[in-house]
Amino acid sequence: MSWNQPPAKSTSPRAKSNAGSLRRTLTEPEKRLWWHLRNRLLLNDTHFRRQVPIGSYIADFCCLGARLVIEVDGGQHATDQAIVYDGRRTAYLIGQGFHVLRFTNSEVMQNMNSVLDTIHAVLVRATPTPSPSPQGGGETQR
Repeated sequence: MSWNQPPAKSTSPRAKSNAGSLRRTLTEPEKRLWWHLRNRLLLNDTHFRRQVPIGSYIADFCCLGARLVIEVDGGQHATDQAIVYDGRRTAYLIGQGFHVLRFTNSEVMQNMNSVLDTIHAVLVRATPTPSPSPQGGGETQR
């Protein structure tokens, strides 16, 4: 799937509407990670989008080509109710073929290099290896 292709399942109208609003109101940790995803984590075929609707959910960051979702969780994600909701959400995204990474706000703000190393490792594993060249060094023989 290309970076500019929508997720396979249709998104809910509510998720689409909320995604636009969330793009305009990123938290500080989200802004910081977004800058790094766009400017420091440059790999072929790893175009990230922010606040991407997938089904009835909205992923903080998504690389459709690598099927990678990145979530940045604030303190509100620590409640029992939020933990159950996040579990259902993660299960849904995994069911759609996505790998889900979660980082806390403090991890993003205090350990950005570790966060980027983790994301990079997943992207490298998700990037398909090019097919080996044909016998003869890739040259065609006539």
